[in-house]
Amino acid sequence: MKRRDFIKDSAIVGLTVANGGLIATNSGMYHENTKRKIHKIMNADKVNVGTLPVMRAFAGDHRDYVSPFVLFDEFGPVSLEPGSDPLRVDAHPHAGVTPTTYFLEGTGHHKDSLDYDFQIGKGDFMMFDSGKGAIHMEESGTKLYESGGLYHGFQIWLNTPAKYKFDDPTTSVHRIANMDLIQHENYTIQVVLGELNGAKSNVELKTPAFFYHVKLKHDARLDIPTDPNHNAFIYMVKGSLELEGGKMLKDNQVVLYKRGESVINMYAECASEFLILGGQPLNEVVYSYGPFVMNTREQIEQCIKNYQNGLMGNPDMVNR
Repeated sequence: MKRRDFIKDSAIVGLTVANGGLIATNSGMYHENTKRKIHKIMNADKVNVGTLPVMRAFAGDHRDYVSPFVLFDEFGPVSLEPGSDPLRVDAHPHAGVTPTTYFLEGTGHHKDSLDYDFQIGKGDFMMFDSGKGAIHMEESGTKLYESGGLYHGFQIWLNTPAKYKFDDPTTSVHRIANMDLIQHENYTIQVVLGELNGAKSNVELKTPAFFYHVKLKHDARLDIPTDPNHNAFIYMVKGSLELEGGKMLKDNQVVLYKRGESVINMYAECASEFLILGGQPLNEVVYSYGPFVMNTREQIEQCIKNYQNGLMGNPDMVNR
């Protein structure tokens, strides 16, 4: 990849809006207990990143409701045959943002200009805290190449607070064995980030955020408490949820909640799998250009210059 070509397939784009359909009569919700109010329900868009097809829920927009997150992509599920070419995003830079990767199925290969080169698998969570700038490459992993199978997960960008934008970059991997899991007869909740009912993630963050992977059984209800001053949103992986006001959330949709109240109420019409995320809004001006997320135009221009001058690393070395 040429140094000047890194913007291709990485631009921040928008999404579409769907009206949450009202259910008719047999509501499973405790309507009198509904707390958080819905701002909007939206459809994710189909886009390609490198050779990877993704569903993009948001990218740079709706910051009043998704901050401190700035981009949300679901990749796959894609079925790979043994020996097939890896799904790949060639070496590209980031600065001022932390791309995270979370796997539901399959394996991935990460390599970066910080000399990290590793495989990640089902349930693992990786953070590429790009700080003042670094380069990484991502592709489907060795185990998938050898044995085939499903490739499915999420890349979600966590914005970096202004005072940390020019810190040294770091990479970290958190294995599923080290994550707290809440188990109940009607649901399981993997606490990837943050804390919930005594279950706590061991991932250290530069700004308060939460990330819960939930599986809820058919005809089950669930209330999730949140800080009323924090943002919160849900992305539906598969299934169907009844939410506040009788609105429905379906596959590849995201619901954004208003602040001011705490509890998120939900009822599963059928067995459902979804992610609940949010955190403290940064309330900072955001300037973004492709993979760079900064606070001023001058900072973006400096990032571009640093990349072109090789200060973030050599993409040809990372691509090897």
